[in-house]
Amino acid sequence: MLRIPVNENQSDWSRDLATAQRAVALGATVFASPWNPPASMTETFTHGSQTNAKRLKAGSYAAYAQHLNDFTAYMKNNGVNLYAISVQNEPDYATDWTWWTSAEIVKFLKENAGSISTKVMAPESFQYIKSMSDPILNDATALANVDIIGAHLYGTSYANFPYPLFKQKGAGKELWMTEVYYPNSSANSGDSWPEALDVGEHIHHAMVDAEFQAYVWWYLRRSYGPMREDGQISKRGAMMAHFARFVRPGYVRIDATANPATNVYVSAYQSGSTVVIVAFNKNTSSVSQQFTLANTAASGSVSNWLTDSSRNVAAQSALTMSNGSLAVTLPARSAMTFVLNLSGGNSTTSPTASASPTVTPTPTATSGSGTGSRVAYTMNTWNSGFTANISITNTGSSTIDGWTLGFTLPSGQTITSGWNATYSPSAGQVSARNVSYNGTLAPGATVDIGFQATHTGNTTEPTAFTLNGVPSAVA
Repeated sequence: MLRIPVNENQSDWSRDLATAQRAVALGATVFASPWNPPASMTETFTHGSQTNAKRLKAGSYAAYAQHLNDFTAYMKNNGVNLYAISVQNEPDYATDWTWWTSAEIVKFLKENAGSISTKVMAPESFQYIKSMSDPILNDATALANVDIIGAHLYGTSYANFPYPLFKQKGAGKELWMTEVYYPNSSANSGDSWPEALDVGEHIHHAMVDAEFQAYVWWYLRRSYGPMREDGQISKRGAMMAHFARFVRPGYVRIDATANPATNVYVSAYQSGSTVVIVAFNKNTSSVSQQFTLANTAASGSVSNWLTDSSRNVAAQSALTMSNGSLAVTLPARSAMTFVLNLSGGNSTTSPTASASPTVTPTPTATSGSGTGSRVAYTMNTWNSGFTANISITNTGSSTIDGWTLGFTLPSGQTITSGWNATYSPSAGQVSARNVSYNGTLAPGATVDIGFQATHTGNTTEPTAFTLNGVPSAVA
């Protein structure tokens, strides 16, 4: 898949044409997102503290739809049939481009999107903020004129990946994750290990919890991207390859025990008689794992590939499945993909998407004791800002009823907004207090909170945390 920009100036439309044409020649799906309408269609207004914010003029909606149509026609006339075109890239994080409210997006979809000659995508919220997409799902006319609900996952906690309203009202629509980098954009972090395993886990949650049909990285070729600047695959790219090389168009995700053991993540996919299992072991020791496929007695050879500290999607010696069961060893800090053929042996039922690989975990997780806590802090940074995700785990044996997390923000960092907690003050020694719905933490339970902040060049992380005044372990 390739995502290209819709430049506001028609004279610049050729800039990405050669790349798009090459992608089409290689069989890729191409879609497009605009950052700004043509300047003649926009006006400035005050948005919070931003006095030169930009938005589409009320009288320019039809002209803007024509602009998107013209771009679609230009690409088609040059051999690129766009799969879809977006209304706006990150309309809710638009300091450097064009702001849209959810009401404005709904209005455009209802009144103008029906005239666009390819599939339409919205809203591409920077953080999968549901208040941007809920109004679309709740308006039958707007929903009828959109084909793909698009989202970005910058700073989105795993707890916010599922989308019940989409499952309720989005029948016949697609759900795509169209831009992210994770967990950071630090220089040369593309090959950082075992940090790259976080990318694998992130894709896993995007497939299993969010149930996206697409996962699109920001820059393909960059020091923190799936491809290094020299054109070679990075460790982060290897994590993507464990999915993308084997889960091909036409595959569907099928049920699997997603987290069969501590720090082990599993998903499975099927096309015809082929099943693909993708597994990540983030533990510092190997894990023995049994995979059992329901509704089949198939036996035969199982191809498999491994990424660890020294190898990238390296083919391994074939394993053997017997009567639908496969015993494997997941090496410490590794990613593995297994490709199984259900046509071997006697199948008890025809292999369909309802076949359900189930996982028997070894070892099982054990809960902690005492009154401790553990904190994991993850940053996504850019030139002047960042988001921070914080996971707080109760490692004790008693329920925590009401909590306050204390930490010190490094110099030059200032919180501008937050979620799942109340933050005060915005800089220096910060206290994050629970909100009404997440104040109770049972033993072993985890709560995810986070915030967005600005920085002046210092992107270091807090070094210590306390929960209700007691020092926390840092993961």
